[in-house]
Amino acid sequence: MENEVVIRIQDLKFKFSEESNYVLNGINLEIFPGQVIGYIGPNGAGKTTTIKLLLNLLSGYEGKIEIFGKDIRLDKVNYKFKIGYVPENGELYENLTGAELLEFFGKIYKVEPKELPQKINKLASLLEISDSINERISSYSKGMKQKLLIISALLHNPEIIFLDEPLNGLDANSVQIFKEMLALLAKEGKTIFYSSHLMDVVEKISDRIILLNKGKIIADGTFEEIKKKSKSGSLEDAFSQLTGFNESNKVAEDFVNSLTSSPKDKSE
Repeated sequence: MENEVVIRIQDLKFKFSEESNYVLNGINLEIFPGQVIGYIGPNGAGKTTTIKLLLNLLSGYEGKIEIFGKDIRLDKVNYKFKIGYVPENGELYENLTGAELLEFFGKIYKVEPKELPQKINKLASLLEISDSINERISSYSKGMKQKLLIISALLHNPEIIFLDEPLNGLDANSVQIFKEMLALLAKEGKTIFYSSHLMDVVEKISDRIILLNKGKIIADGTFEEIKKKSKSGSLEDAFSQLTGFNESNKVAEDFVNSLTSSPKDKSE
């Protein structure tokens, strides 16, 4: 692995308004080529906000973000030709066909025009959406739309891939293919920044796990290092211990009991 830092975050702080609390409160990270980063944390911890800041989709932050060695405040566009992004809830131009959407992204990312149609057909075939590639996206199932998002993010062979809950709607076979794709891309030196709530997937694919809680990094290391720190047997257990949540059984029991219990008679 090269020693070059591809993503550097220094004392990153962000809040949505002057009156609100910090969503991110002092994030410092250095990420290297070929790393598969599992970026995890409770709801509201700041995971998606981090990704949107790295993509320049949000502004007004404190601190510094460098990608490929350049401050993204000074170079807001050029670095994006070398990154791919699968959002948690991607908006698609549903009046277009799948092929038209991929052609649109291919042109934006400057994929060689002579290669683009063949590349689209090949990738669509491998992810089993070629039969529908010339149909309007509005007719696609959720899983088909997710496959289209994945292809659009990887079509230009990016150096950094940002993934925010990328498995939404995918069937078991597609999930397995996707996980193996990520492993192969990492071997090629691609950097993968993977945000998810699916602990078992993060545990399996990540060689470095970063745990965020209340806008701060509370753990950063391999699964084995984090497991040792929390003295737990699984990433799910480590997650609960390090974020201070140890009431899952009680909450689940109270919820189920509430379904069957009758409200007290007001006359009592």
